[in-house]
Amino acid sequence: MSALTIRTAEPADATDVLAFWKEAAEGTSVSDDEAGVTGLIARDPGALLLAEADGLLVGSVIAGYDGWRCSLYRLAVLPSHRRRGIASALLDTAEERFAALGGRRGDAMVLEANERAQQAWSAAGYRREDHWRRWVKPLAERA
Repeated sequence: MSALTIRTAEPADATDVLAFWKEAAEGTSVSDDEAGVTGLIARDPGALLLAEADGLLVGSVIAGYDGWRCSLYRLAVLPSHRRRGIASALLDTAEERFAALGGRRGDAMVLEANERAQQAWSAAGYRREDHWRRWVKPLAERA
């Protein structure tokens, strides 16, 4: 693999990011559409980090900061490029971003059934907190 480049996403990347997530990410989100990706980039231009090798999108992570919490989503690496340090490089970049913004703790959303992801987050120094539960309400139903 050639040198890895990590950069922030631009609105023009939305279609490629969505195709990448279908191949490399576990699960789906209500925001998995062009409006969701471009909306994220417009709201927090530095949040969506992309890893590229030889012009190929090989990794992603969303490192969102709202002034209160540092939230990590969509850490994904192309299956053919796993175990090469790409996830670690993305997380290092995300954590540097958070530190520069004054963030104090990174919170990762990890699917309960995704054991591979749980092992990766653990290896990166994150720990599970079982005393919290995620509560959600789809807002799309309001329309």
